[in-house]
Amino acid sequence: MIVRDRPPGLHLFWLLRGSVLHRIRTTLILNTVLATLVTLVHGNLFTIKITLTAIPFTLIGLPLAIFLGFRNTTAYDRYWEGRKLWGELVLRMRSLSRQCQTLIQLPEPVAGQTRDDDVRVRMVHRAIAFAHALRLQLRGEKDDAVLQRWTTAAEFARIRSTTNPADALMLAMGRDLGECVRQGQIAPCLAAPIDQTLSALTAAAASCERIKHTPIPFSYTLLLHRTAYMYCFLLPFGLVDTTGFMTPFVVVIVAYTFFGLDALGDEIEEPFGMETNDLPLDTLCRSIEISLLESLGETELPQPLQPVNFQLT
Repeated sequence: MIVRDRPPGLHLFWLLRGSVLHRIRTTLILNTVLATLVTLVHGNLFTIKITLTAIPFTLIGLPLAIFLGFRNTTAYDRYWEGRKLWGELVLRMRSLSRQCQTLIQLPEPVAGQTRDDDVRVRMVHRAIAFAHALRLQLRGEKDDAVLQRWTTAAEFARIRSTTNPADALMLAMGRDLGECVRQGQIAPCLAAPIDQTLSALTAAAASCERIKHTPIPFSYTLLLHRTAYMYCFLLPFGLVDTTGFMTPFVVVIVAYTFFGLDALGDEIEEPFGMETNDLPLDTLCRSIEISLLESLGETELPQPLQPVNFQLT
């Protein structure tokens, strides 16, 4: 995700970081070259004059712009829903840490170094592991080291062989909570809110998986791709008789807008990836680590991730 102040004035025109220009530059160059050639021959193909007026482009351009806008709105809805779900995860994990430490009664005070013997610490650390496991799953990555760091040796051996480590961690949370009830460390009526928090975490993770595995229908995307390309590559023939030598300049502006909207929709349609404008899941996981470790009384906290070249990952 790009985080930076709005650049002043003409500086906006020279920015590449965060722009979709790198995704469309080849197509844009080809479109500009074609527009220049059409201008030089004034729309003639050998001895045949290709005559197009601006009317069909006006008729097609308006619905195309509306459809591109609709698709981008749909893609942004997926992006924003993903961000809200991760905001919900942050909220629920902070609540889980508070509930575990205040409702589960043990004789020993909470200490971050007693994970193997203290169920409260174990559940808080497991919540951090859950955030990382979900991040890795959504991005199709694998990192055993980060999961091993926040789980016990026996638990890590169990979850590394599962197809869904995040779900396995939630199952372990439920087992520990049930064991606390059976041992009298928490009253059943007080265990219910913790179980509700665990269910909310599971629901948020499942919703993220839904976004990940249910893209915008390909046929709809394909139709917009084809229409935008045909429109922009035929546009020089419809403008050359009226705009003359300015045809390439007009075409490149229109093509940049249409191709850019198309590429931007593709980029934010999948919000959990590693593209420039995708959600900063690494940063969110680090924020969860800091919050939960601080709630355990830890003083040696990891530093928040900082933007690198204006980008948070």
